[in-house]
Amino acid sequence: MAIYTKEELTRDVGKLKEKLASFDAVLKIDAAVSRISEIQQQMSVPSFWNDQQGSKKLIDELKDLKDKTETYAALRKEIGELSEYASIADNEAMLGEMQKELLKLSSRVDAFELKVFLSEKFDRQNAIVDINAGAGGTEACDWAEMLFRMYARWTEEKKFSLEVVDTLRGDEAGIKSITLVVRGNYTYGYLKGERGVHRLVRISPFDANKRRHTSFASVDVIPEIAEDTAEFTLNPADLKIETCRSSGAGGQHVNKTESAVRIIHLPTGLVAQSQSERSQFQNKQVALSILRSRVYERVSAEKKKEIDSLAGDKKKIEWCSQIRSYVLYPYRLVKDHRTKAERTDANAVLDGSIDTFVHAYLRWRAEDRGQKTEDRQQTTDDRISEV
Repeated sequence: MAIYTKEELTRDVGKLKEKLASFDAVLKIDAAVSRISEIQQQMSVPSFWNDQQGSKKLIDELKDLKDKTETYAALRKEIGELSEYASIADNEAMLGEMQKELLKLSSRVDAFELKVFLSEKFDRQNAIVDINAGAGGTEACDWAEMLFRMYARWTEEKKFSLEVVDTLRGDEAGIKSITLVVRGNYTYGYLKGERGVHRLVRISPFDANKRRHTSFASVDVIPEIAEDTAEFTLNPADLKIETCRSSGAGGQHVNKTESAVRIIHLPTGLVAQSQSERSQFQNKQVALSILRSRVYERVSAEKKKEIDSLAGDKKKIEWCSQIRSYVLYPYRLVKDHRTKAERTDANAVLDGSIDTFVHAYLRWRAEDRGQKTEDRQQTTDDRISEV
């Protein structure tokens, strides 16, 4: 490794300082510090522990805020010290040591960057994932099951938990649709970029003539909305609840009793179903949770669409477009069409190694949000100048 000159070292330390400073706008450090103080005051009240669920929620929020603000402060201090040392480095040995420290700090800033990207509303929530086979019969159903396996392996590797809530098997193989809940810290934040159409190109194992086939499956990811969310509640009068016998494996109990629950939200026509639990009551709670999240997502999307139309945003809806291609023949390549991230080890990706695409999407989304903010500010400035 070639040793940096003093000018090169000073330049790169300056860039790292600017990169860290750019996180301040996303993290809102001052507001985060105020929120930490507010939570700590609430914790000092004796009645704080009466509500176990609410207490845990606030403690998790406190840990997250302290982790981000303390890491930010530590990195800022170390970069500042490195900047001072770089300014007085006057020999090759000192420059070499400073360069090693710079590489270590750069790696830590990159790791911190991912935490910064997971700062949007609901990023910390559990994720509800729907996978649906596209047109194409058995081929598409098999592809949907391959995607399910990919996410299951990723979940296992991340030490998250996964619950299959509802499954509709294919006529011959695979699955027509499946709903699962992935639970863990920031699962929605990590998986939100998977929302969209996934395309597979391969030699079909179901074609006796060994021809190449293209299959499609859609993935939908929404955050699990807690029942106590103040800004949204389901009106019981808007719900139609149906029960039926569970299908598939599960033993005599679930197959002989009407434990499966299907709930319809009449105003929107949205449906949620659960048949994974043994009791009707448990399935009802799971279905309500999923329906609440879907209705909230629909309402939020409609509001966003209205705001975007007023602002003149003409970009197409992201999740209605093909987002990623998995090519297994005539070559091997997995490519994300939004971020341009790609990997040639397609088998590893299908075995759950999707972090390359998850991280690339988070970076791409952060850059896109920043660009939109600049565009909106420019539009506002233009209107003011016209007036």
